[in-house]
Amino acid sequence: MTTTSALAGRPVLSGRAVTVQVPATTANLGPGFDTLGLALALYDHLDVTVVDTPGVLVEVHGVGEGEVPTDETNLVVRAIAHTFAAYGQDLPGLKLVAHNVIPHGRGLGSSGAAIVSGIVAAKGLLEGIVDIDAEALLSLATELEGHPDNVAPALFGGLTIAWVTPEGPRHKKLIVHRGVKPLVLVPEHAMSTALARSLQPESVPHEDAVFNVSRSALLIAALIQSPELLLAGTEDKLHQRYRAAAMPETDRLITLLREHGFAAVVSGAGPSVLVLASDPGQRLVAADLVAARSETPWQALMLAVDSQGATVTRTQT
Repeated sequence: MTTTSALAGRPVLSGRAVTVQVPATTANLGPGFDTLGLALALYDHLDVTVVDTPGVLVEVHGVGEGEVPTDETNLVVRAIAHTFAAYGQDLPGLKLVAHNVIPHGRGLGSSGAAIVSGIVAAKGLLEGIVDIDAEALLSLATELEGHPDNVAPALFGGLTIAWVTPEGPRHKKLIVHRGVKPLVLVPEHAMSTALARSLQPESVPHEDAVFNVSRSALLIAALIQSPELLLAGTEDKLHQRYRAAAMPETDRLITLLREHGFAAVVSGAGPSVLVLASDPGQRLVAADLVAARSETPWQALMLAVDSQGATVTRTQT
């Protein structure tokens, strides 16, 4: 992390305000467990204003209203505080207004989006006081999230490959082929990420590991160059079958879609289903199939790939 002090002593933040936009994400994409992530054009918005009164005031509108904490335990507030502390800055009084659209507990990166919202908001508030570069943003977000596969695409957009080194997390952003059209099928029920991860075995057969290495490599080629390979490229033996018993409706829907030739996978930890269609027509056919054949209701979200990632704008000085 790099730090440049613009002011001697305590920085003057009074009156500063920022607006942040962060995309939803879908991680794993089948074989790329804890490594691959994709940013989707579905956004949470956050307004943060520095106020003279100590403490925090949080308003939540939309998803999570009346459910998520509105005090210092709020995940966005924790992410802001974590960033300020990392750079030795005192946390000022804050007013936060969150406009949430990303579903919670559905495998679309809502917690990662909250963490990224806070870190990016802190970056905007501290502009001219400290310099927080891309590498530091990813490091801060990973410290809070635990792994970088969701926070990397939320920060940087597009398709991201994330990995961890002794020096910290790293990422590579790739541009997705314009023919790839994501369809996300969102159920009414939620899924605990912690529960989903607890179903993973401590070790897997050697042949399954080799299988996923080959499919992950193939999936990258399919996403950036050859969408016709998406069905084969999304095959997985590392995590989805172990979680199937906890998400029977998700498992049935994925089986139905793949039997009809669609590249369907669990979105993140589930229970949403991601379909990576190779063209707009295929996406429509997949949605129609779900509407006609599924035993349970699913909300069909036809989304673009977000290529920009998180943005922050100073709205007041």
